[in-house]
Amino acid sequence: MFKIKFSPVMLVAAGLGAFSGVVFADTATDEARSLLDSGKGKAAWELLEPQESARAGEPLYDFLLGLAALEIGQNTRAVFALERVLAMQPDNVRARAEIARAYLALGEAETARQEFETVRKQGVPADVSLTLERFIAGARKIEDQGKPSINGYVELSGGYDTNVNVGPNRSSVVVPGISSSPAILSGDSKANADYFGNVSAGVNGRIPLSPNLALLGGASGAYRLHQDKDQFDLGNGDGNAGLVVSEGKHVWTVMGQAAQLNVNDRRYRKAVGLTGQWQYNLDARNQFSSYLQYSALHYPRQEIRDADRWVLGGAYAHMWRDGAVGIASLYAVTERPEVSDVRFIGFEGLGMRLGARANMGPNTTLFGGVSYEHRRYDGRDPSFDTVRRDNQYGFLVGASYAFARDWTITPQVNLTKNQSNTELNTYHREIISLAVRREF
Repeated sequence: MFKIKFSPVMLVAAGLGAFSGVVFADTATDEARSLLDSGKGKAAWELLEPQESARAGEPLYDFLLGLAALEIGQNTRAVFALERVLAMQPDNVRARAEIARAYLALGEAETARQEFETVRKQGVPADVSLTLERFIAGARKIEDQGKPSINGYVELSGGYDTNVNVGPNRSSVVVPGISSSPAILSGDSKANADYFGNVSAGVNGRIPLSPNLALLGGASGAYRLHQDKDQFDLGNGDGNAGLVVSEGKHVWTVMGQAAQLNVNDRRYRKAVGLTGQWQYNLDARNQFSSYLQYSALHYPRQEIRDADRWVLGGAYAHMWRDGAVGIASLYAVTERPEVSDVRFIGFEGLGMRLGARANMGPNTTLFGGVSYEHRRYDGRDPSFDTVRRDNQYGFLVGASYAFARDWTITPQVNLTKNQSNTELNTYHREIISLAVRREF
């Protein structure tokens, strides 16, 4: 289901000028303005709302009340307050921009688009005009939600990978179950560094079945070529189909998924599964979600590794007033091999991820994230005569620049470090890449 990210008050209002008209500030409105500037919308609402019956019709009071209502997701109340402002001050472009945002939050996309276009026509600065263009485009997409839709992308990327095969960064390891002397690793077993190129594409479709129910489906694929280590070339493809149900602040999604990974043009792993997700939109700036995922993993050339994989997790997302978005998630994962004799390759784990993105201008977005996963394996590994435990750390940072409509270029750095009590599974990996993407 398409979701638009609502820009904060100051993003839309930047450059529109001071609040127009004659206004009469007092202690309450001064305090409310300070609370809103500090991101304390709930406190501003609790201060202003009890005074509405006595002060409705005062433009400054109504404007601040409307902003506070928007902050806490009281979008209908925001519309009422801002309409009173526009009744008194029809040329107040800031109030008109905010009421458009309220209409968009209420799902009245056509009205929101008309209001945004009215603001744009009033001679706003270039950077604000670009922001309004994105809102108008988003409103048009919401208007089209009642119709079948399809979108997709094509991406070309390339870069350098210090560990294309995810092997240990050493030439020898001690395997106690085999020998007390170090075992020399083959060239394909230890870490291999190489340059790579990658092409990927995907398509997604949505068919509304009713105002609150839609059928979703999609497919994607990618192929990664290495300059010298072509034995590690990767190809993958996946498809999904399911239903999404929305009811007020709740969104439920159920998706069936299938995927296949090839290494050097030979089938390596297949996965078939099902994912269920519940999303709750607390207000315009806060969102919570939880999910449960099951996958049946099959290795055609190593069937002893076939396993059932379960992941249970939750995530929380928050958007700040300056437009930055942060996401935090926690999850539990377990893999159980189908063959009982190899319990030592099954594991239970706990993980977390933190991510954020921020707009640095009308066309540039910075993003980054960190991750951690702890895994405890189920049985004693006969080769190392111990129960394996891993701690894996990840770090990602990058930037995306929209150099033309529907085109972006994205440099990024991805670092991974896995610490294990078995030397063969201890490694680090660094990837530097540059991607060019076209969306349609």
